Amino acid sequence: MKLYRFTLSALFASAAALAAHAQAQAPAKPADAASPSEENRSTQSTAEPSSRAAAYFDYTMGHIYEQQYENTSKPEYASQAIDFYKKAYALDPKSPVIGERLAEMYWKGQRTHDAVTEAQEILKRHPDDVPTRRLLARIYLRSLGDLSAGVGQSEVAGKAIEQYKEIYRLDPSDTESALWLTRLYRLRNEHDKAEAVLRGILKDDPENEPAIEQLTQLLLDQGKSAEAVSLLEGMTNRAPSAPLLDLLGDAYTQTKDLPKAEQAYRKAVELDPSELSHQRGLGQTLMAEEKYSDALAVYQKLADLMPDDADIYLRIAQIYREMHQLDRAEESLLKARQYAPGSLEVMYNEAMLYQAQGRYDDAIRVLSDAITGVKGQSAVLPSRRRSLAILYQELGQLYKERQNYQAAVFTFNELGHLGDDEDHRARLLIMDTYRSAKELPKALQAGREALAKYPNDPGIRASQALLLGENEQTEEAVKMLGVQLTKSGADRDTYLNIAQVYERAKRFKEAEDAAHAAEVLPGRPRDNEMVWFVLGAIYERQKFFDRAETEFKKALAVNPKSGSVLNYYGYMLGDLGQRLDEAADLVQRALKEEPYNGAYLDSMGWIYYRQNKLTEAEATLRKAVERDSHDPTIHSHLGDVYAKLGRNELAASEWEKSLSEWRHALPADVENDKIAEIEKKLGQTKHRVAQKSSPQEAKPQ
Repeated sequence: MKLYRFTLSALFASAAALAAHAQAQAPAKPADAASPSEENRSTQSTAEPSSRAAAYFDYTMGHIYEQQYENTSKPEYASQAIDFYKKAYALDPKSPVIGERLAEMYWKGQRTHDAVTEAQEILKRHPDDVPTRRLLARIYLRSLGDLSAGVGQSEVAGKAIEQYKEIYRLDPSDTESALWLTRLYRLRNEHDKAEAVLRGILKDDPENEPAIEQLTQLLLDQGKSAEAVSLLEGMTNRAPSAPLLDLLGDAYTQTKDLPKAEQAYRKAVELDPSELSHQRGLGQTLMAEEKYSDALAVYQKLADLMPDDADIYLRIAQIYREMHQLDRAEESLLKARQYAPGSLEVMYNEAMLYQAQGRYDDAIRVLSDAITGVKGQSAVLPSRRRSLAILYQELGQLYKERQNYQAAVFTFNELGHLGDDEDHRARLLIMDTYRSAKELPKALQAGREALAKYPNDPGIRASQALLLGENEQTEEAVKMLGVQLTKSGADRDTYLNIAQVYERAKRFKEAEDAAHAAEVLPGRPRDNEMVWFVLGAIYERQKFFDRAETEFKKALAVNPKSGSVLNYYGYMLGDLGQRLDEAADLVQRALKEEPYNGAYLDSMGWIYYRQNKLTEAEATLRKAVERDSHDPTIHSHLGDVYAKLGRNELAASEWEKSLSEWRHALPADVENDKIAEIEKKLGQTKHRVAQKSSPQEAKPQ
């Protein structure tokens, strides 16, 4: 989503535009002063006719000496430029262009202190001298760009605020100064003061578009998207403008009303097709709506207009990844890397692409390189900690997927060292990693340590309760979860966790009741996707297959791409030997979302087995084993395939592996009937293999 965030680059956009305008419009020689253009005269519109030529001449001379100073760095040229700009400003004190050039020239000539001292002396004698206050405020603004974030920046911003407050008090019609005042308030996170000034401007001038833009950005930054929408809808209905429609698109996006956001961005594009930010907003919204073909067309048009913009190729790569065209996604990422070498966002997306391609070692390498690069940055950079947090979390997850649990825990510990927020997240990830590794005692110990530090954290309490459920401590788990119920819509997740604890304990009636308690809570149909999935699993485990199918269909109606639902539903049908073509289609849809998911590959292999497609079954189940070598069900299925192919020794080997993995399973996962079935098949197969290999008894003559 495209967000408006207040930064120094945004703060100085107007100042840079003024400087660019002055440089573009100032003539190269003073001789041109005899016939100034209309645009040049507009910069001196407040001067008397008799002084316009003189002001323009002095401004032009100042510009010439400024250029000479830039070319030679000789301080005398800086002094002469300043002197001429001062003369021009004295003749036309309301000219923002001349004032900006003078302030910038003071800064270029490293005479900021002299400028400030001179202005302050004037204000001591004439405190109501508005032009001097404007100049002093601009000097402070120019100085802001030379400071890193911190105390120094805040202090200078405060001085600029002081000047703009006085200017606005002395000249309430000076809305430009009022807008600078609000920008500075926002820079210092004084949002209430900024909002008060903006609403004051709009009270006198309800159609002031720059004020509406700033107020809207302020409301969006504060999450007041409904107010922003109301303000912008009223304005754009009366007088549509591309910038305001663009902001309206942002506001709709924040309220998650994507169709209206798309409509607003399209109108902005129609009104001003040359402003590419409107195209970007449209492209991002189309991506969020999963209209990938339309989004691709927008970004390809942008790529034609800006062929060296790495961000555009990055978005194209993301679209191709969503469309499962991974080769094209990689091509686009290579272009993005070409134009933005070392970009963390590009490297992160490159790793995600490799993960989608099943190239986990490549993904780990890219993320490790990215971490090394970020660790080499200055520790004072605010982005360093945030970047490391994202990279450590993703790298740890990759290690976990590769079943390198020791490396995953080490990486999550590194995440936890970054700060309190990261430590909280890391502890949850470590608990989950130990659970995946089937090291339940370590997972529970990690949970106890996390609760000791964060005793009232609902996420940690819920995770620890689920671990207790895995350890067959059902009552304690439910009690821990029950105290988190608040009799509000927030209870949905808690009821679902309770349902899962009861389901793991095979207390299906209580599990069903808890899931139904979640289902009736207020919310959108999409909010119940997980409820219906859990209910389907509860019914399937009780062999109520028709009821399970009803729940799975409800879940798929709100999210047709849910891999977990598609897989469970397809596996259920395949295991029953019913509607095998439909079962295969469901699981293939799940694999389209996650082609290297071990559980999904196992389901597909098992359905192939049921269809008697033994070659496909073997190949698919071998891929599943590569992805998850510690799943007893996958080994059991592969053993069944080998047995049907008459490869009894391989079958026996896989069943032995299955039994070994069952011995390490979590208590709630153990299925004694399946273990008994495997032991029976293994015994019979070993007997047949032994008979085949032993010498036949001599037959009587």
